[in-house]
Amino acid sequence: MTVDAISASATRELVLDAVGPGEGWSLRALQDRLFAFLFRGLVYAQIWEDPVVDMEALDLKPDHHIVTIASGGCNALSYLTAAPVKVTAVDLNRAHVALLRLKIAGVQNLRNWDDFFRFFGSADEAGNLALYNMHIAAHLDAETAAYWEGRVGLGKRRIAGFTRNFYKRGLLGKFIATGHLLARLHGLHLAEILECRSLTEQRAYFDTKVRPLFDKPSVRWLTKSPMALFGLGIPPAQFDALAEEKEMRHVLQQRLERLACGHALKDNYFAWQAFGRSYEPDAAGSLPPYLEAKNFDKLRARVARLSVRQANLVTVLEQARPKSVDRVVLLDAQDWMNDEQLNALWSAITKAAAPGARVIFRTAGEKTILPGRVASASLSHWDYLEALSSRLHAKDRSAIYGGFHVYELKA
Repeated sequence: MTVDAISASATRELVLDAVGPGEGWSLRALQDRLFAFLFRGLVYAQIWEDPVVDMEALDLKPDHHIVTIASGGCNALSYLTAAPVKVTAVDLNRAHVALLRLKIAGVQNLRNWDDFFRFFGSADEAGNLALYNMHIAAHLDAETAAYWEGRVGLGKRRIAGFTRNFYKRGLLGKFIATGHLLARLHGLHLAEILECRSLTEQRAYFDTKVRPLFDKPSVRWLTKSPMALFGLGIPPAQFDALAEEKEMRHVLQQRLERLACGHALKDNYFAWQAFGRSYEPDAAGSLPPYLEAKNFDKLRARVARLSVRQANLVTVLEQARPKSVDRVVLLDAQDWMNDEQLNALWSAITKAAAPGARVIFRTAGEKTILPGRVASASLSHWDYLEALSSRLHAKDRSAIYGGFHVYELKA
């Protein structure tokens, strides 16, 4: 497992470089700096890209080398359940790096799937601290151990978050909590939707209970500010891209509507996390592939094929051997980037790409953002698989992105 420094200062500098802060003391520059400051800590306790859709798009084969942004680590681990691939997970954020390393140590050292799910699936039992102390702590590298042993303010160790619902943690967890609080102030308990037993009931609940919230003055006011959406991990540049299409509250309403009504709740763990703040209590429903009992032995046998780095993705790709990377997973990171950064990224991807390589990414808006921005010297080497992209976007259960896109290296 590759180990890099995961200091808070390193995170801040990497994020500032990625978001391309405005000059001086303009409002945009201040917003970018605030976003980078907030991004030093945990943002995503769970990744919000559907790994099942990813794996269909990636068409993974044994020994494929995947370079992916780590985020919460769920998908990097889930890819290993599809095939014995090599995965390099990269993230700017020290908390995401520490979380994925913790999960790796859990896969390798917890006694069985029951312990693993109790710790990382339920993530809210007092006994998880004993599991950490007995089976995980001694197997962490020094930097990761220091992160989890560190205290939040004057409070308990960070690792104690797994005894009090870890999925309520992070910027996104706080954003979702704020949404629940705002709904309660208007007399609505969003978890009630989980009692629906059909898509028809889900639709009726959304239309009669949730949709009217977006016309409330408080919601209209909050959604006008980029800073109000930092909890979604949306930097100012991505906010602007979304707001160009339509008023932000309408964008959020449409995405929440897809989440609430697009798939049966029993099949959609993203909806459970959004509305219930957990996975289904009995673990009988939908789960990320890495948390499924049937995949645990396979995951344990393959997890050593996963390495984790805190770094800029472009740097990692530039350091890769030519024609050595079969798959690249960008999440929505390109929405952060200016044209110079996009061109540096795709130049590095093209040089590192093996024959038949694929790149997948999501966008806040509906269309791919590459044409007209990435130079033909790089983009001309790639085919956009538009029909596949559209079909898989419709299957994406997280429902929070406007588009899903697949590019394949030309023969």
